[in-house]
Amino acid sequence: MTEKITIRVFIADDHAIVREGLKQILAEQRDIDVAGEAENGVDAARLVGKSKANVMLLDISLPDRNGIDVLKQIKKDRPELAVLMLSMHREDQYAIRALKAGASGYLTKQSAPRELVTAIRQVAGGQKYVSAALAQTLASSIGADHEAAVHEGLSDREYQTLTMIASGMTVSEIARELSLSVKTISEYRARLLVKMQLKTSAELTTYAIRNGLVD
Repeated sequence: MTEKITIRVFIADDHAIVREGLKQILAEQRDIDVAGEAENGVDAARLVGKSKANVMLLDISLPDRNGIDVLKQIKKDRPELAVLMLSMHREDQYAIRALKAGASGYLTKQSAPRELVTAIRQVAGGQKYVSAALAQTLASSIGADHEAAVHEGLSDREYQTLTMIASGMTVSEIARELSLSVKTISEYRARLLVKMQLKTSAELTTYAIRNGLVD
């Protein structure tokens, strides 16, 4: 009789309730075990490296570091690890960036538990996982004459700052949310304006809305 392979999952999310909910869903699956957890980016990168996990659920919005930055570090240390990004953001806002950075898949936190389990099993098997809607978007872009939008040339942190400004947050609020200084966020904002050839936060917001970067 062939021994059943167990998928070992590491969970990185700053909300204890979310982590407990995920663990409860996974506990119901005979082929999945939880191999560890972390509540911030520093611990996530450190602890997953010591774990025997072969799949990681990584929140894209961690309190100390951007999830995509954490993803890039983890893929350097453990390139074989399948990382499934979880986010409150719509797929079209961050999914492609996450996949380019090395993620094996992307799920919104509104996804059904069944979809989460399916995604985990799929990426554990070496495949990519995206929703049907995102797959269609990616397929439509293949072979098409595509002129890159200005925001596609932004760094991950600049892009995150853009979406937060467009969501109505002040520089101080963004700094507090990302655990960075007001000066640092102001520098990101200044870079955004230069790169995008805009003059005010209002123009940044208008751009983001027109390009569907915020709800």
